[in-house]
Amino acid sequence: MLRLTSLLMGLLLAGCSFHTPTIVELPVDPPSDYLGNQAVVEPGLPVDQWWLAFHDENLNLLMVELFAKNLELAQSLARLEQVESLFRITRSAQSPQLSAGASLGRSQQPSLNDNFIGNNQQLSLAAGYELDLWGKLAAQTKAASLELSASRQDVQTVYLGLSARLADLYFLAVEQRAQLALTEQSIVSFADTLVRVESRYRVGLVPAIDMYQARQSLSGAQAARYLFEARLAEAEHAMAVLLGRYPERSPDDSLEQLPAAPGLFAVGIPADLISQRPDLQAALQRVEAADARVAAAIADRFPSISLSGGYGSLRQDVTAGLLKGEFWSLLGNLALPIVDGGRRRAEVDRREAVLREAVAGYQQKVLSAFQEVENSLVNNFATGQRVESLAETAQATGATLRLSTARYLAGLTDYLPVLTAQRADFDVSSRLLAAQRQLLADRISLARALGGDWMRVEMNLRLEIEKDKR
Repeated sequence: MLRLTSLLMGLLLAGCSFHTPTIVELPVDPPSDYLGNQAVVEPGLPVDQWWLAFHDENLNLLMVELFAKNLELAQSLARLEQVESLFRITRSAQSPQLSAGASLGRSQQPSLNDNFIGNNQQLSLAAGYELDLWGKLAAQTKAASLELSASRQDVQTVYLGLSARLADLYFLAVEQRAQLALTEQSIVSFADTLVRVESRYRVGLVPAIDMYQARQSLSGAQAARYLFEARLAEAEHAMAVLLGRYPERSPDDSLEQLPAAPGLFAVGIPADLISQRPDLQAALQRVEAADARVAAAIADRFPSISLSGGYGSLRQDVTAGLLKGEFWSLLGNLALPIVDGGRRRAEVDRREAVLREAVAGYQQKVLSAFQEVENSLVNNFATGQRVESLAETAQATGATLRLSTARYLAGLTDYLPVLTAQRADFDVSSRLLAAQRQLLADRISLARALGGDWMRVEMNLRLEIEKDKR
């Protein structure tokens, strides 16, 4: 029997090989600089706590509230605790297992002379331990540890995404208030023009069409106001939900002017992005976890050896008298897989396919991250140029409106140039506000694409607070 076992073990060891860790390569060799960074002349701002670059104390306070009360973040932290518990469960398999037992009983049995009543007392300790000869348990623990680390990166990704969403909504609300203020100014201007046109119409200086066109401009501006009011309400509702509140309107509606966009954030070089983005780090760690699970699946094809033992004391009344003393046992168990219908080999194949999928997913995420930064740089430059052009256009349309209105009131032209200038001035001013807000959004998108390390600090602080509450 011993020779047979040795022969089988030799055949198995000859047919199996330990797993060689997978080396994960980048899908492409990143360039020395971002292609869209050619227009950047001055060094950018640091990306950590990027919202401070906007110098808005109200936004800073909202960020603090977001990190304390957002429910998506609370869910993410709860998932992190679940993964941490799974890691501890997996790690426990590498440690000896010890359990204690005790029993106390009293029984009655019939006998020839009289019923026998006896007592039974037993105390015992049982221990078990699996020898991790092939590294299966260690590989499983490593995979669980990497999953835990990846889950921490997931939480940091949530922090990054939520901060960008809040800032986007915040400046969207400011833009809508500015659009409303612009619309109110236009309504006042159109109403004043209508009064003047009606007075000139009543004395027969202008035709009726001028009056109708003036009324048309006024009603059009009034209609636009409701659209901006609805968009403002939606933005404020979304902000409130992000902050864990009922979808309510913001009590502070005094901010109606968009801030100037800060300078571009420091983008570094593309190779740095791998360590700056928490989602990329999470994907890489899940590749390593999948690789460790392949090693565990291979090790599962090897024999397993487990040890168990027990020790205790017994005190029992029997017919012959009192029986008491100690007992112990030692047991070694060898499990040698010989025929399993190909189950273990199929599990290795499955784990290897999962690993290949994880590698391809990681490489795709890397390419997408490079794309996000390049797109963001292009959009920042293009939107900045558009803001400058619209600002020049707004100056020209404002001058055109003033000149055409003066000429109309002096009776030098008809009302059509005034109507055209009014509509052009309102449209360009509104587009300028939208472009200025878009430039802020592009700065936010760049900060989000670059990642950073500030999320780890916020996460650890929140975890400490949650720990103190328990």
